[in-house]
Amino acid sequence: MFDIGNRLREARLRQQLDFRELEQETKTRSKHLQALEDENVDVLPAPTYVKGFLRNYADALGLEGQLYVDEYNSRFVTGEEDIPLRPRDYQRRPPAVGLRFETRGVLLAIGAIGVVFALFIVAWKWGTGGNPQVQGINTTGPNIAKKRHHKALPPMARIALTATNGDSWLLVRAGSASETQLYAGTLPQGQQLPFTRRPYLFRRIWFAASKPQNLVAKLNGRIVVIPGAAKGRPEQLLVTPKWIVKAPPAT
Repeated sequence: MFDIGNRLREARLRQQLDFRELEQETKTRSKHLQALEDENVDVLPAPTYVKGFLRNYADALGLEGQLYVDEYNSRFVTGEEDIPLRPRDYQRRPPAVGLRFETRGVLLAIGAIGVVFALFIVAWKWGTGGNPQVQGINTTGPNIAKKRHHKALPPMARIALTATNGDSWLLVRAGSASETQLYAGTLPQGQQLPFTRRPYLFRRIWFAASKPQNLVAKLNGRIVVIPGAAKGRPEQLLVTPKWIVKAPPAT
């Protein structure tokens, strides 16, 4: 069991993110994100929606969303989920007779307008030789807009390291062992170190771990194996958008 709200808040503050930015990324209102951090279930909707909010929020922070959903289920969902109830059929009163006739009259009027409009289109089409020219639809020539081809962005190595089995000292750099340092220090057990958002997005990330056997790596949404972790000795590793491999010797 762990504290859902405090973990979310710590991850957000560590990445210096605000609710407005996260609202755009998660498509979840700021007040609901705030309620998740405060664990204020009174202002949240039904559990079905809360689980989706929680998973999206945790993933956006580089955390393991399903772990937070499981913790929420164990703490707050005790029975059937709250589903908005629909009125029983016998509680529904039939509309007044006058209202039914008025509605039917409106529908008949709309249908008549549709028939007249269809006849007008047919007459106009045959009157122009069966080939109506509509600007921007069936005209040909150099005025036709060309399709724009957008260059796809290169894939990035979005990685989150979690110390699950114990502490581990880490040194993380962008690209290689000689490039910009991103992090240096000991990652305590139970804590996560995400590199999933700007300005920590790179095509390659180099890192050294004193105890790789204590780490779990999640790369672009999936858990991947850390090479050499089973041997229980320090390793220098290179992260690509698809894999984690042993880093080549420094030259």
